[in-house]
Amino acid sequence: MARKLALLVSYLFQPLLIPTLIFLFLLFGVPEISASQYYNEWLIVLMVFMTTFLIPVLSLITMKLTGNIATFHLKSREERVFPFSMVSLFYVMSSYLFYLKFEIEPVFTLSLVSISICVILLTSISFFWKVSAHMTGISGFLAIIFVLAIKNPSVNLIYIMLPLIMISGIIASSRLYLNAHNPMEIMGGFILGFSVCFGAFYLYL
Repeated sequence: MARKLALLVSYLFQPLLIPTLIFLFLLFGVPEISASQYYNEWLIVLMVFMTTFLIPVLSLITMKLTGNIATFHLKSREERVFPFSMVSLFYVMSSYLFYLKFEIEPVFTLSLVSISICVILLTSISFFWKVSAHMTGISGFLAIIFVLAIKNPSVNLIYIMLPLIMISGIIASSRLYLNAHNPMEIMGGFILGFSVCFGAFYLYL
């Protein structure tokens, strides 16, 4: 039972879903900060979902069918490099698309660029270390909320910040329970996502 719960948590907070969750939060959780003046909110969410989740997942399925990866869990460090490289490419293209082709608020472009940097660094680190992509994603999300709370003290974000801290702990525990990572890999992933997103948002937002 505990293993099933740990797997469920890992699937629900799959790293490729984090960009979509971040955009849902920005658009509907803090509309006073990020309300779009140019596009329908759900259209933006759909575009992000397609470019950062659906297309990468389809590419992973193709890799599995062609034998380039053994499983979707990418258990070994070596097996991560090729799919992570492809995901990096998709994320960079998505950031480019949003930056040049759509007139959207800077917070959205900054979110995609920050996430893309995290994925590129995660791919580079995978050549010699298997840090947790789950923790990179969720800690990046947490960092964005921290910066928004610091820069917009009039907006109450404690209602999302505290649950997300708890969720981060649950994800970390789940990955450890499944033996997907050791504590240092969990910590490494958390530091990577949090430092990149916090730094980018604090400096450029």
